[in-house]
Amino acid sequence: MLTRKQHELLCFIYDRLAETGVSPSFEEMKEALDLKSKSGVHRLISALEERGFIRRLPNRARALDVVKMPERGDAPRAVTTSNVVSMPERAAPARAPEPANDVLEIPLHGRIAAGVPIEALEGQSSLSVPAALLGPGDHFALEVSGDSMVEAGILDGDYALIRRADMARPGDIVVALIDDAEATLKYFRNEGNMIRLDPANRSYEPQRYSPAQVRIQGRLAGLLRRY
Repeated sequence: MLTRKQHELLCFIYDRLAETGVSPSFEEMKEALDLKSKSGVHRLISALEERGFIRRLPNRARALDVVKMPERGDAPRAVTTSNVVSMPERAAPARAPEPANDVLEIPLHGRIAAGVPIEALEGQSSLSVPAALLGPGDHFALEVSGDSMVEAGILDGDYALIRRADMARPGDIVVALIDDAEATLKYFRNEGNMIRLDPANRSYEPQRYSPAQVRIQGRLAGLLRRY
């Protein structure tokens, strides 16, 4: 079932494609839906993509296309085989040359410790990231502070690209929120009835917490390094 915002965004993208042949920017979508941040747009797009209403086209900027639409008179409601209409074939409007690589903007939420935990800061800035580094899902970025993950190739000053998730498998590199106050980037392990967060630096000791102390915020999806 599409929410009201999901339906509004789908219609906005469809109308813009029909009018110009180019999907709207994330800033335009944010303003059209009166959202406070682009992270809300990312969540709506991910939901529409998972439900098969839109798709991302590789190797293009603003690479969104509408696959199907619910009947507009019935929005928003559950989409079934009786109220889904196939997209009609339409002549492709002339398009200006586009960059070879699609670049997305994702929220940049402060700095995260790769050593001892530090406070996870919620910021309002964003980071431009090649779409090929992300894949499906909702993402955010954190700037790495510290050297405890160097043996995993994660260096101080890198940008960790995080896919939002609240669960992890042993061996995943995760963002773990400790006591709802501090965040750290570590390998996730289970150790009896405890959670162990392992560094990738022999100079640091594992950190052990009760499950009630730890909330998984996401799993590492990629790294961005600036020289």
